[in-house]
Parts: sequence; structure tokens; C-alpha cells
Amino acid sequence: MNRPALAVLGSSAFCFVTAETLPVGLLPQIADGLHVGEARIGLLLTSYAVVAAISTIPLTALTMRASRHLLLAITMAVFVVSQGAAAFAPTFLVLAATRLICALAHGVFWSIIGPVTARLAPPGQAGRATALVFVGNSLAIVAGVPVGTALGQWLGWRVAIGAVAAGGAVCVLLLRRVLPALDPLPHDRETRLGTQLRASVAIIRDRRVALLCAITGILVIGHFAAYTYIAPLVRRDGGLQGFGLSALLLGYGAAALVAGYAVGRHVDRRPGPALILLLAVLAGAVALLAPVLGPVPTIVAALLWGGAFCAIPVCLAATVLRIAPLARDAASAVYVVSFQIGIGAGAFVGERFASAGLLGGLPLLAAGLAVVALVMVARARAVFPSRLAEADHHLAATH
Repeated sequence: MNRPALAVLGSSAFCFVTAETLPVGLLPQIADGLHVGEARIGLLLTSYAVVAAISTIPLTALTMRASRHLLLAITMAVFVVSQGAAAFAPTFLVLAATRLICALAHGVFWSIIGPVTARLAPPGQAGRATALVFVGNSLAIVAGVPVGTALGQWLGWRVAIGAVAAGGAVCVLLLRRVLPALDPLPHDRETRLGTQLRASVAIIRDRRVALLCAITGILVIGHFAAYTYIAPLVRRDGGLQGFGLSALLLGYGAAALVAGYAVGRHVDRRPGPALILLLAVLAGAVALLAPVLGPVPTIVAALLWGGAFCAIPVCLAATVLRIAPLARDAASAVYVVSFQIGIGAGAFVGERFASAGLLGGLPLLAAGLAVVALVMVARARAVFPSRLAEADHHLAATH
């Protein structure tokens, strides 16, 4: 297993996740600095998700014949330029424009990182390699956003965004240094652009891919509806705010690290049971936040929630690679779209609930949708088998 290359991919993922969510922590500072209302700053996340969802499939098809190692470096270079421009943005519109440019690179990056990770892993260990790369996502929650928020409060939001851009620049250099040459697969290199684009759109007709995307969308909508308002939820339930809230969020991310490592040991062997267990823990944990139970149950529930949800994308990303071995980039692009739709829709639904005074209903919504996803996973044995040997048999029968 090429651990240096996987570490750099994880570091690049860390930068993308930190940059996407950092405005949440720096919302008041950015609003004051650009003289706009805080509600408008919230649009930075929604617009980012929308652009990433719309652009992922066509841009992935457009770049199908590009060398994978060069394309990853280019997406990170676009990230660096956009974040550098954001740090000097004189107006809200300029800041929004830089974020949208970053969103264009975001979709391509996340569409190809899974297939690249699989190519860097020994046979039968793609899931474990994916778990190692996804440590970057968890570290963004543990350290990236909290440290970036603290840095922005201390030295200003522009310095915080500039620091993320600097981290991205280091990743560009490391990608060029440690990532081996990865030419596009012969099938992708020889296919015309129009055919690639049609294949990327048509992949959703694959029942297994469509089912995976449906499960992803349902789950992510529920999660982000509640997670967007985790601060007022834990303040209401456990009186946690200020340092207490920061400590809880750090614990949330730490639980994600542990769970991600643990699931990486099983996703290549027993993907179905691993995902069902995570969904069951997620549903039970987030449901505990519906009533007001006090500090200790709130903390336990939030930590279980963080560990369960942040490990789930490891299972889903590994499943994409397994069920569409002949169209991994196209299937990954569709999966990324479903995830981004879930983020945007979840944040919107959460805002509607909160505005209507139904904050306590958000955990119930998230738990209910997690149960729906659990039932769908349990019934989809061809997509989420009890043992990987079942998946190998199914693929052999269909290809």
C-alpha cells in the first residue's frame, strides 16, 4: 500500500473539507468584515453545494482522458488560487465568486479521489485505503475548522482562509512529488467526450448505483438538517456553549477518527453488517437529542453520532468502487452529486424546522431517515453483502 501517496490524498481532502465548512465558524467575522447580514454568509455553503452538484458530472466527463495524477494536482491548484483570492476579496460578491470556482474543482476532486485510492491499494484492500484517506475528513472536523475558527477570531478571517490556501499549496507540491503516474484507463482514454458524458449520465440507470445514491441522499439530508444546528441543540439539551461546545465538537471529530479507523478493518470483508451497525448507532444516538435529557446523555449521544456518521462515507465510497468497476469515475461523480444534494437539501430543511420553532424535531427527522436508509441497506444484499465473496459472485454474474 502506497502510504505516502494516501497520506497526501488525505491531506488534500482535509483542505477541501476545512475550506468548505470554515465560513460556519467565521460567520460573524466575515459578515462584519464585508458589511453584510449573517444570513447572506450562510448562502456561501448552499451555493457551494449547488454548484458542486451541477458541475460534477459534466466536468468529470470532460476530464476523463486526463492523467489522474496531473488532474488531482490541477484541482488542488484551482483550490489554492480560489482560496487565495477569497482571502483578499473586497466584497461579498467577489468572495462568493471565489467559492464557486472552488466548488467546480471540488466535484472533480471527490469524483476521482476514490478510484485513484483504489489503484494505489493492493487487491482486496480498497476499503481500507479509503478509510486511511478519509482520516483527512475527520481531521478537518477535529482540528481544521476549530483551529481555523480560532485563528480567524484572533488574526481575522482573511488570515484563516489564507492559511488554508497555504496548506493547499503544500499539497500541490507533495502530489507532484509522491503520487505515481496514473494514466487514464484504456477504455476512458479511447472514448470520445460525448460518449463519456452520456456514460456518466447513464450510470444512474444502474440499479445498484441508483440505490446507493438514494440511500446517500436520504441519509445526508437527515444528518445535515440536524448537524447544521448542533450548537443550539446541545445548548438546549446540555447547556453546552463556549468552551464546552468547542470541547464537544473536538470530541465529535475524535470519535469520527476512531470509528473511521475501525470500520476500515471490516469494510473490505463485511460491508453490509458494518454499514447496518453504523446506521443503527446513528439512528439511536441522534434520536436521544430530541428530548432534553441533560449534559451527560447529550455528550454521549453527540459522540456516538459523530463516530457513526463520519465512518459511513467510508463504506459508501468503497461501495461505489465495488459495484461499478468498469465506470468508477462516472459512478463516483454521481455519488458526489447525491452527497452534495443531500448537504444542500439538509441545510434547507433544517433552516425551515428551526425557523418554525421545531428544533427538537430535527433529531427525530435525522433518526427517521437513518432508519429508512438502514432498511434499504438491509434489503440490498447485492449492493451491501454480508460478506464480500457475495459481491464477487454478483459481479462475476453481471460482467
